Amino acid sequence: MRLLHGLLALSLSPTGFAAEPAAREWDAPNGIHIPYRLAVPRKVEEGKVYPLVLFLHGAGERGDDNKKHLKHGISSILAGAEKIDEPCFLIAPQCPEELWWADLDAEKRRLVAAKRPNPRLEAVLALVEEFSKTHPVDPKRFYVTGISMGGFGTWDLLGRAPEKIAAALPICGGGDTSIVSRFKDVPIWAFHGDADPTVPVTATTDITEALEKAGGKPKLTIYPGVKHDSWTMTYKNPEAIRWLFSQRRK
Repeated sequence: MRLLHGLLALSLSPTGFAAEPAAREWDAPNGIHIPYRLAVPRKVEEGKVYPLVLFLHGAGERGDDNKKHLKHGISSILAGAEKIDEPCFLIAPQCPEELWWADLDAEKRRLVAAKRPNPRLEAVLALVEEFSKTHPVDPKRFYVTGISMGGFGTWDLLGRAPEKIAAALPICGGGDTSIVSRFKDVPIWAFHGDADPTVPVTATTDITEALEKAGGKPKLTIYPGVKHDSWTMTYKNPEAIRWLFSQRRK
């Protein structure tokens, strides 16, 4: 098991975070190799713990270059956190080409929740657990968000580890409606464009409706006329970022 990090090795900017999230690698216990990016607070104060955000990218950013997944979301999340004075850790893993964060029925755009997470998501979970043991992470403030394929991964992770997640922002993804009772008490704010040609908006509305029937209280934003890119406006929305960081696991 190999976790390459080192907070002092990061090149820091005069703002709240590293100038660019540092390139790191993770060799998981299950044998999966995951390149990832790591952002850390500019100043880690002794005795203080910080939120951890997990960002799961979409299908277009898959690969092994540890670069393509910087394209969407990450900079806006960090900028939003800085504006509300919420220094945090952020982990952004990269999924290999042609593979998925979750067991997705690509034809039907539906998530099929297997008994255990697929190897990539299992490796990411192990990374989060190891990182949290070796860094000053607030165990009550682990947040998960993702776009498209990463939105599906976010919903899947909610079903895998609801006891660890303080809140989630799934964007233009979908989940398995049969397992929503597992995470009905986790604060969730879901987003989707109603003109999305890639992942139909029903992928989000179906699972939020199922959550409500199970007793959950998810927040839902549907953008009229918006196609697949519903993440840009979401991550640049101060209200969404403020809501995420205001949640704490009980």
